[in-house]
Amino acid sequence: MRYRVLLIDDEPSSLEGLQLWIDWESLGFEICGTGSNGLEGLKLMKQLRPDLVITDVNMPLMNGLEMVAAWRREAPEEIRFAVLSGYSEFEYAQTAIRYGIHHYLLKPIFPEEAAEELREIHQELEQDRHRLLLNQIAASQEAVVRIKALLHHKPEGQQDLELPSGLPEGVTSWNVLLLQTVRELYAGLRGRAAVLIAGQPAMYAIDLEAGSLAVVFGYGCQPMESAENLLAPLLQDAGMPLFMAVGAPCTSPLYLSDSYRTAKEALMHFFYQTEPSGLMRYRETQARPFSYHYDHIRLLDAVLAAVNTLDLAGFRQAVMSAAGSFREQYVAPEVVKKLVIHIMYRMVELIPDSSEARRSILTGGSDTAGITHTMLSLTRLVELLSACGEACIDLLIQAQHEGAQGIVQEINHYIGAHYRESLTIQKLAEIFYLHPVYLGQLLRKKNGIHFNEQLHSLRIEEAVALLRQNAMKLSEIAEQVGYANYGQFLKQFEKKMGMGPGQYRNAKF
Repeated sequence: MRYRVLLIDDEPSSLEGLQLWIDWESLGFEICGTGSNGLEGLKLMKQLRPDLVITDVNMPLMNGLEMVAAWRREAPEEIRFAVLSGYSEFEYAQTAIRYGIHHYLLKPIFPEEAAEELREIHQELEQDRHRLLLNQIAASQEAVVRIKALLHHKPEGQQDLELPSGLPEGVTSWNVLLLQTVRELYAGLRGRAAVLIAGQPAMYAIDLEAGSLAVVFGYGCQPMESAENLLAPLLQDAGMPLFMAVGAPCTSPLYLSDSYRTAKEALMHFFYQTEPSGLMRYRETQARPFSYHYDHIRLLDAVLAAVNTLDLAGFRQAVMSAAGSFREQYVAPEVVKKLVIHIMYRMVELIPDSSEARRSILTGGSDTAGITHTMLSLTRLVELLSACGEACIDLLIQAQHEGAQGIVQEINHYIGAHYRESLTIQKLAEIFYLHPVYLGQLLRKKNGIHFNEQLHSLRIEEAVALLRQNAMKLSEIAEQVGYANYGQFLKQFEKKMGMGPGQYRNAKF
């Protein structure tokens, strides 16, 4: 690092020699100004704020040591001094040491000797800078720890709380700016944010939960750079999804928990946004509060009914209708997320317990952990719900097809034993725990005929056998084979045999 040097001497030739004979740049210095006496030197030090002052001792108006003494009374540690003197002036050495001056440049100046002394001074300045930097870091970290505690603490009174030490003066208001990105990009976001706010006197970066950073900042009567303005370049990075939210200002760090809470509330409004990045301010969102009431039973019934009936189009319509309803009613994101997680688990429960795919979904395939993340939007949430539901419908269809062959044999056996009873597809569905629509389709596919046609065929076959015995009335035969209505029996018999039951009996016997 290059340090600034102020030269004070009442002899113009001496000043010129100092500037020309010493290679200041190679030694890590640059000359920022020159003066001719102690009074002028004090004025220049206030204006230029040099790191090192090289001053002659004997000068008019105010000598060099008097100048050093006057400066030390105002700012004892801000500037290092070196005395420029001749051999005859060593009687001032004791006084110089008392003022903390340990470096001398002898007249006449020899560049090699001066360079050696200046290298030593440069090393001391580097040590001072490093020590100051460590102290600043330590003080800043201590302040960050205290401020982070204040973010999560709601003060009921100020008597048990203390302000973090080292806070800058002139700050009349404080606020919190939250930055939220995905977990894997957080380290890069943290580093870039730290660079952008570096050196700001009232700005502190605080790590929160995964992917979330809080920047606590203050401002007051003196102009201070806004955290929004400083961090705005982060939003221009198209490759980084980033939500930024500003809370409500407070008058003291003791009330930063209110700013933090309102910043989090503002952050929640990104749930209904379609853009992956942006800035929300609490003052702009507080006029539109979230709704915490929603008819979840209606939604749950619509979605589960569609999955139960393997109605993919109906399921998609139910999900889209729910998304529109969420937006219209502006339902709180946490309510929507909890409801969606509940629906996803209920859909997965419809899959047979023995299904390996069900176990896979329950152990992470449904991505329910990611649903609670702040970056998740309603659009993405609907995609997750749709993917889960469609996967469940596919698995249900697959599971039913896998067990279809065995179940059809059982159903046919049951129909053969009970066709004389009042048997319907609905009753069969209840007995075998299948949806009636699916059951009807399954029987037609495996048997080649509809259930009703199969039922009537069995009944008419038995009726034919009974007619051949010629021992029962036609009405008794109809009732015996399962027809409570003789007209229905007659209709089905004629359809099957091409003639009525009486004609069939007379024709055969």
